[in-house]
Amino acid sequence: PESPWGAAGSGPPGRRRVLVPLPPLPAPSSRRARARYRLPAAMAAAPAAEKPKTSPKAVKFLFGGLAGMGATVFVQPLDLVKNRMQLSGAGGRSREFPTSFHVLGSVLRREGLRGVYTGLSAGLLRQATYTTTRLGIYSVLLERLGGPDGRPPPFLAKAAIGMTAGAAGAFVGTPAEVALIRMTADGRLPPAERRGYRNVFDALFRMAREEGVGTLWRGCIPTMARAVVVNAAQLASYSQSKQFLLDSGHFQDDIFCHFCASMISGLVTTAASMPVDIVKTRIQNMRMIDGKPEYRNGLDVLVRVVRQEGFFSLWKGFTPYYARLGPHTVLTFIFLEQMNKWYRRLVLGD
Repeated sequence: PESPWGAAGSGPPGRRRVLVPLPPLPAPSSRRARARYRLPAAMAAAPAAEKPKTSPKAVKFLFGGLAGMGATVFVQPLDLVKNRMQLSGAGGRSREFPTSFHVLGSVLRREGLRGVYTGLSAGLLRQATYTTTRLGIYSVLLERLGGPDGRPPPFLAKAAIGMTAGAAGAFVGTPAEVALIRMTADGRLPPAERRGYRNVFDALFRMAREEGVGTLWRGCIPTMARAVVVNAAQLASYSQSKQFLLDSGHFQDDIFCHFCASMISGLVTTAASMPVDIVKTRIQNMRMIDGKPEYRNGLDVLVRVVRQEGFFSLWKGFTPYYARLGPHTVLTFIFLEQMNKWYRRLVLGD
């Protein structure tokens, strides 16, 4: 007879050894018994991908404002030229300045070198309010709607984020925007008609006292409309351009790539936003005539500009607008990228 022992090397010597398979273990019936058969958590599931470290929301807001303010210091003279070009020929009058160089020459001749920086305090306050809000909200929403591995959202989502961030920032920054338009336009008026604001805070205080608090938000709707167009074009096209350049394999994530993406973004933004920008500029600079505002609304501005100055006057000052917006976009994003880079390196340890 064959050996009944199933373990190799067991049983009496001289007998043939046969391995008998053991029956399968019964499935555990109780919860406690089943728990004994479970694999450890580390073996049961692969570790989840660690989410990349990001800077706090307050830092995003701060860096957005500082980047915009740093860029404004360099481009404020171009902002002044752009505003005066857009106001040239208003009301059917002859154009005061045929080109941007005529504006710059007139300012230097009549107001001196300091004249090209008229309204700098208002420009800085606008960046501290408008740009801080829009870039801060944009960065937060971009991170929130992006992938878990830090991948950015698709193009349409970027555009929607840009519109939302721009509208919120424009509402917050409208008082500084009104002060900026008036301060940069003041020098083109005869001395008896000038408002003579000393700085942005003097402008805000006098506007509220002399014309009412509502004047601080004059032109708020076209300002927000312009911001929606600008941010949808600028922020989304910058992210898309940068992503396209990096995917091409000819660029690295450095300052040169940021510069090229910013110049593309600035060109798209200029073409899209100029008609809305000229509406905003003229409404915020308008005066009361016989107790009535010079323009009824933004549509009235558009109709009168086209009728009295021609259709292409909606793009009046394209060159100084792009000359201002292009470098401002470049410098803003370069400053922002560099601050984020050093924050990640010094604080987050990336």
